[in-house]
Amino acid sequence: MNEETVWQELSEILADPPETRNKCSQCKRPVPVCWCPGLPKHPVRPASKIIILQHPAEVKRCLRTAPMLALGLESGKCVIYRGKKFPLSKHEGLTEILNDKDTILLYPSPSAVELDKLNPVGINGQKPYNLILLDGTWPQAKAIYHSSPALCVLRTCKLVGIPTSEYVIRTQPTEGCLSTLETGAFALSILEGDPELKNKMLGPLHYLCRQRDNNYENFRFQLENGAVTHQSKEFLIKQKTYPKLIGRRLAKQLRMLPEEST
Repeated sequence: MNEETVWQELSEILADPPETRNKCSQCKRPVPVCWCPGLPKHPVRPASKIIILQHPAEVKRCLRTAPMLALGLESGKCVIYRGKKFPLSKHEGLTEILNDKDTILLYPSPSAVELDKLNPVGINGQKPYNLILLDGTWPQAKAIYHSSPALCVLRTCKLVGIPTSEYVIRTQPTEGCLSTLETGAFALSILEGDPELKNKMLGPLHYLCRQRDNNYENFRFQLENGAVTHQSKEFLIKQKTYPKLIGRRLAKQLRMLPEEST
């Protein structure tokens, strides 16, 4: 190939970048897998607020549910701060939130109390809560907690008796883990004393996965567009199908789990 031919081929390369798939202006997802039709007709307006402390790596994930919370709730009712340690000077307003006596952290610390043991808003003079959620993988959430002294002194709570996650297109660590959206929806419905709240908030997730209960056929919209169904890591490890090696501590804990009855 001579020099003239090379320059001819180079001149024919398009200067513009290749076209990408059209994205929804609201959720920023590709249009074929946009979940905005599942959002409430009117943003949910609870008395309490959700404050998400998000690990920076979570932003890069294509499958995440924190935006569903932010768009499903009224403006100002879901606030997201990003970082690996909290609070920092860039986290405007967070220090005041952490110092509020009605701020609670959803985290399974040794002193965590069951969320449904707290007074719902309005009962016995209970004011609206600031519900803190840690958004990231379990190791990331644990690292955030232990590197943030201000979080370690907060009142901690935990969800109990929760159903299996409906977020079937992303692997959960164990059978009892929920997505950020599910965690926020279940917790907020308990704190607000409104069981219907969670159904309104979970709409985008239901639309994304197209999982229809009540004896209807299961449709999985996201699955039809390239995603795959995920079992939890706990399930895969017990079935000896999880591809990654695990640490001794986790392996010991899983061996101690009771065998499922057949």
